[in-house]
Amino acid sequence: MAAGTGACNNLVRSLRAGAAGVYIVGCNDDRFTLKQSSADSLYLTPPVTAAEFESALLRLLDQEKVDLVIPSGDGDVLALSTLRDKLGSRCFLPDARVIDLCQDKLDLTRFLAARGVPVPATYAVAHLDKVGAIFKQLGRPRPLWCRVRAGSRSLGAAPVNTVRQARAWIRYWEEMRGIPADRFTLSEYLPGRDFMCMSLWRDGQLVLVTTFEKLSYFGGESHPSGTSSLSSLAKTIRDDRLVDISNQAILAISPKASGAFSVDLKENAEGVPCITEINAGRFFIGMTAFDQVSKHNISTTYVRLALQESLDLGDVYVTV
Repeated sequence: MAAGTGACNNLVRSLRAGAAGVYIVGCNDDRFTLKQSSADSLYLTPPVTAAEFESALLRLLDQEKVDLVIPSGDGDVLALSTLRDKLGSRCFLPDARVIDLCQDKLDLTRFLAARGVPVPATYAVAHLDKVGAIFKQLGRPRPLWCRVRAGSRSLGAAPVNTVRQARAWIRYWEEMRGIPADRFTLSEYLPGRDFMCMSLWRDGQLVLVTTFEKLSYFGGESHPSGTSSLSSLAKTIRDDRLVDISNQAILAISPKASGAFSVDLKENAEGVPCITEINAGRFFIGMTAFDQVSKHNISTTYVRLALQESLDLGDVYVTV
């Protein structure tokens, strides 16, 4: 899904590197992006939110005899999750309730905080008039972090130093993008290192995990924060704290976890990695590029897990 995007082209390369002879079918609702895909067969499909998407997807899966559908973004994950009964073994996703929880960053943060998982202190913005009270609750230091509670690629995210700045930022998104104030949160700002932890699970057992540190950001210079969710430069690292915290969170939300989980973490002022979001059911955008140099190909491993193959990878924590 989302064939032709940079992330999906990375995935295609990874799958071919790890499984000779694999046949890959790509689909997208954008005909121009689709033409950039290196998949073997390409299909123009309706948007995942359209009523016609279900029949179009099922028809192409039957026609091409597809064994597994791999989602790219959160919208793809949600669409496949609603079709899981019809897809059967052709999708490999966490439970629907887990996906729903992870796609609401505020609900996820509250859930994890209640179970002792490190997360930034976060409050919902019920109304613009309540912003001042939240600033008092979070106290010093400044800035605070303002963002939309759903969406990807740092949607509506910016550091804010004052109540006036926060209100103006939220009001701008209300007026220009139609996102109401009650879809925003304000939270503790995390000033430390920025990490990613990507893992594969089957029936509550960790099968493979890899961790990265973001070193620079794609388009970060054009964002108010100077950062973005997409790294232009990252490196693999080994840091057991990241795995321990991510595993604690994943098992808290899904004791019988299966599928892919991509966890974003950032260090707080004390150097403790805090979870900022979990992308349940998909890989990090672009991170499958590391499959070319990793000991184990995480993309191919995902497919083998989905197809119920037995695996013995040895050390589940892999870097390069």
